[in-house]
Amino acid sequence: MPGMVVFGRRWGIASDDLVFPGFVELFFRVLWWIGTMILFTYHKGHFDCNGRGVLHTFLVGQLVVLALIILSLCAIIYVSAQGTITNPGPRRSMPVLVYLRAVLYLPELAWACMGAVWVSDDSRGCDPATVGSVIAAVVASWFILLFTALGVLFVFDPLGNPRPQPAAAEPLGVRHMESSEGTQFLSTARSLAVKVWESRLRLLCCCLPQDENQRAAFSSIAQLFTGFFSDTDLVPSDIAAGLALLHQEHDKMERSRDPDMVVPHSPSSPGEDLETELEKAAHCMQFAAAAYGWPLYIYSNLLTGPCKLSRDCCGSRGAEYEIVGGDHLGCHFSSILQSTGLQYRDFIHVSFHNQIYEIPFYVALDHKREAVLVAVRGTLSLKDVLTDLSAECENLPIEGVSGACYAHKGICQAAGYIYKKLVNDGILNQAFSIAPEYKLVITGHSLGAGTASVLAVLLRNSFPTLQCYSFSPPGGLLSKALADYSKDFVVSVVLGKDLVPRLSIPNMEDLKRRILKIVSNCNKPKYRILLQGCWYELFGGDPDDFPTEMDNRREEELSQPLLGEESLLVRHSSSYHSLASDDSPAHAATHLPLFLPGRILHITEDGPSRRSCFSTVRYRADWSNEMNFRSILISPRMLTDHMPDVLLRALNSLTCERPYSLCPSHTSGSHQQNV
Repeated sequence: MPGMVVFGRRWGIASDDLVFPGFVELFFRVLWWIGTMILFTYHKGHFDCNGRGVLHTFLVGQLVVLALIILSLCAIIYVSAQGTITNPGPRRSMPVLVYLRAVLYLPELAWACMGAVWVSDDSRGCDPATVGSVIAAVVASWFILLFTALGVLFVFDPLGNPRPQPAAAEPLGVRHMESSEGTQFLSTARSLAVKVWESRLRLLCCCLPQDENQRAAFSSIAQLFTGFFSDTDLVPSDIAAGLALLHQEHDKMERSRDPDMVVPHSPSSPGEDLETELEKAAHCMQFAAAAYGWPLYIYSNLLTGPCKLSRDCCGSRGAEYEIVGGDHLGCHFSSILQSTGLQYRDFIHVSFHNQIYEIPFYVALDHKREAVLVAVRGTLSLKDVLTDLSAECENLPIEGVSGACYAHKGICQAAGYIYKKLVNDGILNQAFSIAPEYKLVITGHSLGAGTASVLAVLLRNSFPTLQCYSFSPPGGLLSKALADYSKDFVVSVVLGKDLVPRLSIPNMEDLKRRILKIVSNCNKPKYRILLQGCWYELFGGDPDDFPTEMDNRREEELSQPLLGEESLLVRHSSSYHSLASDDSPAHAATHLPLFLPGRILHITEDGPSRRSCFSTVRYRADWSNEMNFRSILISPRMLTDHMPDVLLRALNSLTCERPYSLCPSHTSGSHQQNV
């Protein structure tokens, strides 16, 4: 941090990012030099074959070029390892070393061409070992040159043009957006950034059909990414180092926490029967997981799943299912039948149609719970990802709800699509005409959970007894008024340190602020942070062995932009200013806050955070509060805890092992209150 400036532009790599690639190349270059020296020494510089002079020149020149490259790599590694992430002063000579290393590619290219010419024209009469060595050297040279070209493309920053610097008499931050020149510069930079992000999205989604929804989604996501990355000068390795430090910091706080601390119950549900809700949630989670179709079914049943589906997939069974749409081979619906145990006659409507803002769902009769069940699929395609990333707020007025009513735009659109299908197409009327005494239950996981929650809010006035079970819903979903309104009929289930229920724009801004703060306070070079972080993730250890705070570092020093002279934009950065204090006015939310829906049932592992792969996992469950999910927790389990099969196993474990399932605080808390 910041990106290195060479060849007149900024690149997506910092001057302290060359330790590992430099060391890898140095290792191979040293082996290469040793092999060439052995070959030259073995023949004592004399070769009995055609083109012996060219071969002698080639080997001597290669030894010299390799020696120069090895020396330059040693210098690059040494200099790159100096300083800290926010102190690039000791690395100020890095651009010169990069230029020197780039110049050495020219003789290497020339010698590779010379070796190729010698092999094709003058290698007759030479022993096969010598010819093979030269061929290996030529191939290695071309491979390294190709790999270097790919690396240059990878770290190329389209926004890396040189930036105008403030006048010498003007300190950074004085030349502000108020001036016409500053305003024009910021507007141009932002417009360029939006275009770059839109181009990246179009390239990533080149296989998707072009329509109005896609263009709207691209524009919305590009605006979001531009706003998020515009005020920082972080490179990817800075973020990785910050995440490694944050993980250790969080583990350190967890280990120092009092194990006897009592977690209070959610005030919204003081008398709720936790055991009953867990049983209902475990039952509904089967339907939410089944909505993913054959991919999750095969993944969860690797040995038996393909055999069970092979009878129905790729056959003519799909044509028999008139209620099924978008499942041409019948594999999705067959997996749903296998997962839920329902019969074909129990399904009212099944749709696997998938577009941006339009996600698959099915409606079935759950005779066991006497419910008309609507299950919405979670993220499983690139189109679903675009729906997820359309994270702007959209108004969602609901009759009878006072206060600001808004929600996640992409999920609102998806819920509106399903609402029209259910109501306007008469799907719910058809279901209740078959089972009028049944109640309406809506469920889903991840994106499906968020869509199910918003759909429940939309249908609540028409179906006052409906219930919604939302598994791992996105954190940035509903406004405070709608979240409070949904507590009467929505239950959200979150497992462990799942990332998605903590994922929202304000939480991402908070994560960015924490990364900036912890890397700015770190007194270690980046390569050590990454090495120790990898060791800690793989083998554990005591996080106290990895100090991260600089001695006598004053917090007020961090109230100014870090490395401001090389900041991407000359405007004042709220993210940097908020480093001064977590409670400072600058840390106030710049985005509308969004919350998890309904009452929150939090499931955590009971026992140490690290365990062997074959140890039995026991879980605990208790009611939680939406404010406990206002910060992203960095952990190796932040992604695995979101997987639907993992959550389903946790719920089944809680319901099958009832004596061990309930959180001790659930009983001890009431006992302590009575003392």
